[in-house]
Amino acid sequence: MDRAELSTEQVLKRDIPWETYMTTKLISGTGLQLLRRYDNRAESVRAQLLDDDGPAYVQVFVNILRDIFKEETVEYVLALIDEMLTANPKRARLFHDKSLANEDTYEPFLRLLWKGNWFIQEKSCKILALIVSARPKTQDGVVANGENSKKKGTTINDVLKELVEWLCTQLKKPSHPTCGIPTAINCLASLLKEPVVRSSFVQADGVKLLIPLITPASTQQSIQLLYETCLCVWLLSYYEPAIEYLATSRALPRLVDVVRSSTKEKVVRVVVLTFRNLLSKGTFGAQMVDLGLPQIVQSLKAQAWSDEDLLEALNHLEDGLKDNIKKLSSFNKYKQEVLLGHLDWSPMHKDPLFWRDNVSCFEENDFQVLRVLITIMETSSDPRALAVACFDLSQFIQHHPAGRVIVNDLKAKERVMKLMNHDSAEVTKNALLCIQRLFLGAKYASFLQA
Repeated sequence: MDRAELSTEQVLKRDIPWETYMTTKLISGTGLQLLRRYDNRAESVRAQLLDDDGPAYVQVFVNILRDIFKEETVEYVLALIDEMLTANPKRARLFHDKSLANEDTYEPFLRLLWKGNWFIQEKSCKILALIVSARPKTQDGVVANGENSKKKGTTINDVLKELVEWLCTQLKKPSHPTCGIPTAINCLASLLKEPVVRSSFVQADGVKLLIPLITPASTQQSIQLLYETCLCVWLLSYYEPAIEYLATSRALPRLVDVVRSSTKEKVVRVVVLTFRNLLSKGTFGAQMVDLGLPQIVQSLKAQAWSDEDLLEALNHLEDGLKDNIKKLSSFNKYKQEVLLGHLDWSPMHKDPLFWRDNVSCFEENDFQVLRVLITIMETSSDPRALAVACFDLSQFIQHHPAGRVIVNDLKAKERVMKLMNHDSAEVTKNALLCIQRLFLGAKYASFLQA
C-alpha cells in the first residue's frame, strides 16, 4: 500500500518490538513499562493512564520520535499521539507540563515535517498546530515549554515561522496531490489567530497562494476547503499589511462570486464578516459597489438565516455600502468634471468634507484622476481650469496621508512651478498654495488657504 494513503487505524494494528529498543538502549526501562501498560489497550484504559500520568507518556513519545528513526515506529508513535489528541484535544496541554521543562517537545515534529512521508508530515503538522495552540499564552517567546530550560529549546516564534514555511510550501507544491492543500489550509485557519503567524505568512508571500482557492464550491469536501480558505482571509482582514496585499489582488471579486453563489451559511457568514472588516479600508468600499455587492446584500437579507452575527453584519454592510454610494455619486460627478477637463469652482472643490470622505477614491486605477489633473496643468489654456487643478492638487496633498510623496512621484512639482509665473493672479495664487503644501506639508501650510 502507498504510505501516503495509510490511516491511523491501519498503523495502530502493527506490533512494535519495544523490548528490542530497550535492549539497544533506545528506550529506558521506565519507558518500556509505560508503553506495555498503554499499547494495545482499550480507549478507556488509555484515557485513565493519561489522566494519571499524562506528562510521562508525552515524554516517552517525544523521546522515541527524537531517538528512533525507523519509519514504521515513527508512524506508530505519531498515530498514538494523533489518536490521543483526537479523542481529547485538551490533552495537548500535557506537552507544556512543568515536568517537561527540559524537553524540547516541538523539535521532533518540526524535523519530521520535512523528512517524513505524507502520513508522517500530515500527523506532525496536525499535532504541532494543536500543541502550539494549547501553550500557556503568558509564556510566549521563551523556550519550548515556557519554562527557563537548562537545555536550549526551540522558541515559539521559531516553531511558528518554520510551520508557516512548511504550510506555504504545501500550498505551492503539495507533498500529497489531494490532501496537501486541504491540510495546509486547515492548519492555517487555526494558526492565523497568532500575530507571529500573520506576519510570517505575509512576509512569505502566502496571501497570493490563498486567492486561487477562493472559488465557488459544490461538493462537501470543496465547500469545507472554501470555508477554511475564507476563514484565513477573514483572519488576515484584521492585519494591515495583509489588507494592502488583498487590495491589489483578485480577492474581492472572487469573494463576491462566492457569496453570490453560496447557500452554505457558514461560508456566507465568514465572507460577509470579511467584507465588513474591509469596507472602510482604502478603495474596498468603492470596489464593492462596482462589483454589485449592494444588490447581493439585499438578496441575502431576504433569505432565512439563523445566525444573528450574520444578520447584524448584513445590516452593517448595507449601511456602509449606502454611505459609499453617496460618496461615490459625489466623487463620480467630480471625476466626470476632471476627465472632461471642465474644471470650475463648483462647491465640492472647496468642501473639506468632500476631500476627507473621498480622498481614498483618488487611488483608483493607479491615481487616474490625479494624473489627469496634472495633465490639465500642462496642456490647458484656461486660467480657471489651471487654478482649480492647482487647488485640487493642494487639497489632495493635505488630506491624503501619503499625498506629498504621491504627487512628487507623479512629477507634478515641475508643472506647478511653471504656473507660478502665469499671467493670471488666480493661477499663481493656487500654484503657490500647492507648492507650499508640497514643501511644508499640510500642518504648516494650512493658514495659507485663506
